[in-house]
Amino acid sequence: MAEAPLLAIDGLEVRYGAVEALKGISLEVRTGEVVTLIGGNGAGKSTLMKAVSGLEPASRGTIRFDGQDITTLAGHRRVALGIAQSPEGRQVFADQSVRDNLVLGAYHRRLSTADLDRDVDRQFALFPKLAERRAQMAGTLSGGEQQMLAIARALMAQPRLLLLDEPSLGLAPLIVREIFAAIRALKAQGVTILLVEQMANQALAVADRAYVLETGRITLAGTGSELRRNPEVRAAYLGKV
Repeated sequence: MAEAPLLAIDGLEVRYGAVEALKGISLEVRTGEVVTLIGGNGAGKSTLMKAVSGLEPASRGTIRFDGQDITTLAGHRRVALGIAQSPEGRQVFADQSVRDNLVLGAYHRRLSTADLDRDVDRQFALFPKLAERRAQMAGTLSGGEQQMLAIARALMAQPRLLLLDEPSLGLAPLIVREIFAAIRALKAQGVTILLVEQMANQALAVADRAYVLETGRITLAGTGSELRRNPEVRAAYLGKV
């Protein structure tokens, strides 16, 4: 019997007043997978991520995590279950140091000082630039460094499912390469990731499976390599015909 998915979404709808942002979304993420969502602006990608993390309520449908119905569960309780998000726009604590941001990411874990230091050092190993700036205020970091910090802060929660929402947004190509190198490293470590990303070629290259969202609906699904070869996807998202 196949292993049950870690995340299972069935018939999910989310509304903003009269606007239906998600229209019956169903998808799954299995343990150890990197699953990518691609789509244009306004497709509903970030809304879906917020629904999974508990920041947007579902108007219909179910979200299950490790078999448990979490559709109406508060966001902080989802973090305790093992869901952590690196949000679009970074949203670091600007007036706190890099290290303090990381410590705040582990607030619910009640670690000893030694264990906390160990986990902070693990993030510095993944993102060496953060180690160089450990005492620097997060608001003074570059955009790329803030993105690294946002991902590292989410990892401090020791998530079973890591939500990455537009990690390359607004970053220079060199920094984008560093971010995707980190994602590949996390994948090699077996971290389960749901990735929203407009840089479709890079996202599909790292993905085990992927979904295409258009105006709140899933229109295509397959492995990352299948969607990279799909003529519709190539024409719409990869800049190739």
